[in-house]
Amino acid sequence: MTGHDPKPGHLPPGPDDHPFKEPAALHEAAPHPVPKLSGDSAKVRELLLALSVGFTLPSPLPRGLEGHDGLDSIITAAMDAGLLLADGSVVGTVQHALLHGTPPSRIRALQRELVDKVLDEGRPLGDLARDLARSGMQDARVAAELEEVANSVLDSDPRLAVDLYAEALLAGNKELHIAAKRAQALAATGDLDEAGRIVDRLLALPEPPHLRLGVDVAAAVWAQRGMLSRSADTYSWLGPDRLQGSAPLAAVAMIGAGNAVLAEEIMAAAVPSGSPTLLAVALTLTQEGLRQTLGPNPQLALPELIRASDMMNASGAAIPLPETPGALAALCALHSGEPAVADTVLRAALAAGQGGDAARPRLFLLQAWTAMQQDNSDEARLAINEAVKANHWSLAPRDELLLSALEVGLARRGSDVHALVLAWDRAREAMMHVAVDLYSLLPWGELMVSAARLRETRRVSHYVDGAWELLQRLGNPPLWSVPLHWAAVQAALLSESPAELAPHAAALVRASEHSHLASVLAVGGKAWVSVLAGRFEASDVEAAARGLAAVGMPWEGARLAGHAAAHAEERRDLVRLLACARDIHPQGAPAGAGHDRVEEPHHGGAGTPAPDGTSPGAGDPSGLSAREREVARLLLEGKTYREIGEAIYISPRTAEHHVARMRRRLGADNRSDLLVRLRLALGEGYPPP
Repeated sequence: MTGHDPKPGHLPPGPDDHPFKEPAALHEAAPHPVPKLSGDSAKVRELLLALSVGFTLPSPLPRGLEGHDGLDSIITAAMDAGLLLADGSVVGTVQHALLHGTPPSRIRALQRELVDKVLDEGRPLGDLARDLARSGMQDARVAAELEEVANSVLDSDPRLAVDLYAEALLAGNKELHIAAKRAQALAATGDLDEAGRIVDRLLALPEPPHLRLGVDVAAAVWAQRGMLSRSADTYSWLGPDRLQGSAPLAAVAMIGAGNAVLAEEIMAAAVPSGSPTLLAVALTLTQEGLRQTLGPNPQLALPELIRASDMMNASGAAIPLPETPGALAALCALHSGEPAVADTVLRAALAAGQGGDAARPRLFLLQAWTAMQQDNSDEARLAINEAVKANHWSLAPRDELLLSALEVGLARRGSDVHALVLAWDRAREAMMHVAVDLYSLLPWGELMVSAARLRETRRVSHYVDGAWELLQRLGNPPLWSVPLHWAAVQAALLSESPAELAPHAAALVRASEHSHLASVLAVGGKAWVSVLAGRFEASDVEAAARGLAAVGMPWEGARLAGHAAAHAEERRDLVRLLACARDIHPQGAPAGAGHDRVEEPHHGGAGTPAPDGTSPGAGDPSGLSAREREVARLLLEGKTYREIGEAIYISPRTAEHHVARMRRRLGADNRSDLLVRLRLALGEGYPPP
């Protein structure tokens, strides 16, 4: 083959041509006759036809031409007639006419002879195999080579594998023989529907080939759809005697669906197979680490899962998985109060391409979650953008839920009510497409808190009930249950419901024996209750706030300290708590980007701001410009916008804009809170009344 366009052996595209179109075009009459040839026209035509089919100059050529004494003159005649180009390729219109005007039997005979010659020389068919398959030629050797190449690129380039498997079918390969691998390739490219249809047909057969791989693909598709219990059911149907190397994947699915007992039985009964490859070790470490998360010493799980992720990265394998080791390690770190560790694991997994293209959006979204938890909204949104554009297809339902919970969480932390309402509407749609599983507790916790903020608790109550039931089936493991209890505490505070708060606060205290995070959250919950009751010690609140920041929750800590500062009776307590809030808020970002609203029972349900008390900015210690300080002094003197404008020669509207900007910069949610912060910002000359 010359490699020039159009490729020899490949039908030149007509207006209705398609790479996978049936070869009926070979039976059509030539749209244009081949021009009259001079000299030995029969041999010239034979040469042009051979080159059009895929033979090349100087060789190989068909038997009638190879070694022909007058071959040079035949080539010269074809070139002189303007039918053959200097590079040895046939003029496109002539090639098209020859291929369509020659009987298909003659075309097929030449193609078979070409395949014989190439293989006899010990060379692979390469692109010629693809051209022959797309032209409609059915040959077992062509199909076998296409399948072999597809298998070799299945992990690294699943989109190419999809095309190669389709061409192998055109070349006569049996569909059932490659069904499982073809489904794997389709699932890896995001075509969950077609992959599901293929494995459905495969698993319905009495003795399907590559059964275990088909089950792995089906389980991975169910997991991406957000229905992990169906993944577990699929492995249960396969049975422990046929699981072999897929037993760790089955354990991941079953534990995630809340059935740890069956997972233990599966692992005990499964027959080990294969050598201890990097991939096998990665899967074994994954299920062992996951089982550790359910036990009394969950701190042992994180190193195990991190090693599993490292081994998966090293293996370079992109097999179908219910959940990647990198994602599980990150989830374990997040549930342990180690978001920075989670971020490191996720970056390594993304750099290594762990899980292939299908896993990239989820890894990016979990990276966004670690950024959000550390109150870095800019990094979170960058990671979200990477997740959305990671592939050309839409997010899977499981990832769509995670994305919607992220948008809700970012809007809530930014106190952007309009954005929160819009994100909540999207989340309501996303949650209808998935079921609760162990690996989705973080988004469900965020949605629980936001639902309480919006008075929409009924929208998530049955999902939350399902989460508690799942945790109960697993024995209420502290590592997985503690963050959800903390979310329930926050939701109860927002809903003014001490009765709903008590059991979750008690659960955090009980879990403190096995979880450092639980002990910190228990102290934080107690501090919140004391602040809302108006009976708190500034030192206790500060300790609780700093404790929250130390376990990767700086936004929650700053919010607690800021809210307490707004209710401090002594100026020294106000100064201390606001300084605490500024210290633990990352990067000294403007406070207006990170606060929430908590309802205080002692004021008839009226909204009370919960500022995060962040540093207002650089330069002047107050963070205010000279003009803003003038406006602030007049505002503290009780002046109206009109009076402020008259005093410093600006319009009332401009004065109002200055005040609004100061509120955002200082993180104040209403006028009274702004006055408190302005008195502190301007110093001793403006003490509280």
